[in-house]
Amino acid sequence: MPLYIVATPIGNLEDITLRALRVLKEVDLIACEDTRRTRKLLAHYQISKPLVSYHEHNERDRTAELVKKLENGQNIALVSDAGTPLVSDPGFHIVREAIDKQIAVIPIPGPSAAITAMSAAGLPASEFTFIGFLPSRSSARRSRLKELSSMETALILYEAPHRIQQTISDALEILGDRECVLSREITKLHEEFVRGRLSEMKVRDNIRGEVVLLISPSPKNQNRQPAHYSSASISKDVERLMQADGLDQKTALKRIARERGLKKSDAYRLMIAERDGQ
Repeated sequence: MPLYIVATPIGNLEDITLRALRVLKEVDLIACEDTRRTRKLLAHYQISKPLVSYHEHNERDRTAELVKKLENGQNIALVSDAGTPLVSDPGFHIVREAIDKQIAVIPIPGPSAAITAMSAAGLPASEFTFIGFLPSRSSARRSRLKELSSMETALILYEAPHRIQQTISDALEILGDRECVLSREITKLHEEFVRGRLSEMKVRDNIRGEVVLLISPSPKNQNRQPAHYSSASISKDVERLMQADGLDQKTALKRIARERGLKKSDAYRLMIAERDGQ
């Protein structure tokens, strides 16, 4: 019988699909990271199902037990504490084992902190790389950042609150002073998006909640203009914004640069080059 991979809310309990609710009501068993957290979600929707813990410390041992239940005809839903299972969460072993046993693995899509943060970040999002958690040890973290320094896409990182400031400092030193967005408590009461450059990010000592750090593409990629934009259109777009939205040239140019994934200085240079060529 199928193994369902069910995405659950990352904060606001209303962020769950009708299909996910139906599956959770119909399965024989729900495997979850923390039975207490999952029970809270189920209680909110008046769902009563047997729960079994499945987390990073027991997933290897628990996999064989759950696969046997699947082979015996039970339907099982796998959920994480929040968001989509396997995305920086347990689940890899049971999915691989189910595939090897020719058991159907059915994804039930829904929330993901990475995608949710990216959608509201205001960074170029046509291409991005999800990194997940960096190593907790400083030397390993810095080595990983050096590996990522040449990547030409936006980066999406997860980080623990007590390490986020050090991670930002390491990223500034290794990646350069890129534009970034720090988001936390997404969809919750104290949801927060802080935008700026890495050098401007000063995190409060008492910050709490899950943190997503988004970092703009490398300068090499930012200097490349998307194919559907031409440098000759920058002046016209700046003038359009100034007339339509009442912006001054500096603010309009900054917005155009951000929309195109360019550094403001490069956008300014292209605008001047265009005007000089007229």
